[in-house]
Amino acid sequence: MARVKQAAAGRAGGQAVGQGGGRANQRARTRKDLLTAAARLLKSGRSPDMDEVAMEAGVSRATAYRYFPTVEALLAEAPVDRAVPESAAFFEGDTSTDPVERALRAEAAMHEVVYANAAQLRLMLAASVTRVLDGERGVPLRQNRRTPLIEAALEPVRAKLGRETYRQLCAALALVFGTESMIVLTDVLGMPEPAARKVKAWAVEMLVEGALREAASRRRGG
Repeated sequence: MARVKQAAAGRAGGQAVGQGGGRANQRARTRKDLLTAAARLLKSGRSPDMDEVAMEAGVSRATAYRYFPTVEALLAEAPVDRAVPESAAFFEGDTSTDPVERALRAEAAMHEVVYANAAQLRLMLAASVTRVLDGERGVPLRQNRRTPLIEAALEPVRAKLGRETYRQLCAALALVFGTESMIVLTDVLGMPEPAARKVKAWAVEMLVEGALREAASRRRGG
């Protein structure tokens, strides 16, 4: 029985950081299905309406509108979603077990997507903030694209880090990956893109190495 409980706890700990249980995961999948369906239709050379996207995703029109207020918002996000590499494919064939190297590689890929799609991502961020201010609840307002890459990067040392340090490191790295760090470094601090890239790489390295030291100290009883 204890072994079963331990396995269940491990599965729970494997959920993406920041996500809840089954219902939250299902909502995230539904949103992802809509983006994937829109991307497929756009790739075929069509500019679909919401009915077509909903049918392609296997959901109702009303459901689609709960996740995206307009078809324009959905079609704008779909290419960005497609540009972010899938974590499994990104590390396929990668024999490196160095978590710093892997995390830096993942952040570099996300950095490239963010800066190449900066204008679109700014609009998406503004739209999600507006929906929060309007009191919208119950559906994910943004797609969590960064956590799967972070988790894949840290997979070789996940057990070594321990559950709590692993979860904290994933969350800390999520602050570095993505649109928000671009806003801070570019808009608030006025950094050009190459300088921003160096700061983020330094932050990733410090966070991963610090977490590894903390885990090693804990194992030694320090």
